[in-house]
Amino acid sequence: MKKLNIAVMGCAGIALRSMIPAIKANPGWNLVAVVSRSKEKAEKFAGRFNCEAVVGYKNLLHRDDIDAIYLPLPTGLHDEWINKCLTSGKHVLAEKSLAYDYHSAKTMVVAAQSKNLVVMEDFMFQYHSQHKFVFELLRNNEIGEIRVFRASFGFPPLPKTDFRYNDQVGGGALMDAAGYTVRATHFILGDDFVVKASNLFLDPESGTNIYGGAFLTSSKGISAQLGFGFDHFYQCNYEIWGSKGKIIADRAFTPKVDFSPMIIVEKQGERHEYQMRPDNHFIGSLNEFHRAITEHDAEKHYREVLLQSKTLEDIRKLSSK
Repeated sequence: MKKLNIAVMGCAGIALRSMIPAIKANPGWNLVAVVSRSKEKAEKFAGRFNCEAVVGYKNLLHRDDIDAIYLPLPTGLHDEWINKCLTSGKHVLAEKSLAYDYHSAKTMVVAAQSKNLVVMEDFMFQYHSQHKFVFELLRNNEIGEIRVFRASFGFPPLPKTDFRYNDQVGGGALMDAAGYTVRATHFILGDDFVVKASNLFLDPESGTNIYGGAFLTSSKGISAQLGFGFDHFYQCNYEIWGSKGKIIADRAFTPKVDFSPMIIVEKQGERHEYQMRPDNHFIGSLNEFHRAITEHDAEKHYREVLLQSKTLEDIRKLSSK
């Protein structure tokens, strides 16, 4: 496997807990540097992961020893820094949501296309092996024709100082929790879905949307019901309801690397529980990023970025009517 050099732009918690350890464990990647606006943070991360500490995001851009950037910055900073990374010839793997709106996503994709670069949104759950088992069940027609898809991702309130309550940096449940349910819809059932109705509840204190829902339909008559938020009993699942039964992925989006998810299949008078093996979907996501770069296969990710951004934008627009 060809080894590529990567740097991390931003010292977010997900980088510390999950993505940098996955980079270090992945033979396809060499961690060159971690950059922060804070010298203290940069040095703390660099010391822990044995790489270079860089102060100031711009100081990564023109280095020729870096092939790619992993960017865990808040969505509100993506428009500036993803475009600057692409302009400087760097492939980009960015945390979700990649873009605040469709126009911004389109600008990023055009910039990437012009330089034959990969820009990829890091919905790492797609690379967990539990979903391969779900796809196998569907191919085997275990639940018949699909009628309804339901996805739920929500959790209890976060500290009010969390950036997710700040619209200025791209906060809100739509840009965060909703993204998983939207991506799951397209990932499991394809691109052919249109938003028909949606609702976003605005927190009166912060003015930020903190929960909501959406209803989508496909030309095949399949309904998708999505629920998401920051003010909920924890849910992290999807359900595929068919003419003969249903499939439930109980911990679909954020299983820890040592966690064994459960896939449940129910039919008339039957219930089967299948314990999946633990899997590191962070490494899986990095494998896909590496593959897309080395095989010059970016089109899939361009399409996903645009579809995701357009769907989220449609949910936002319909909720205001």
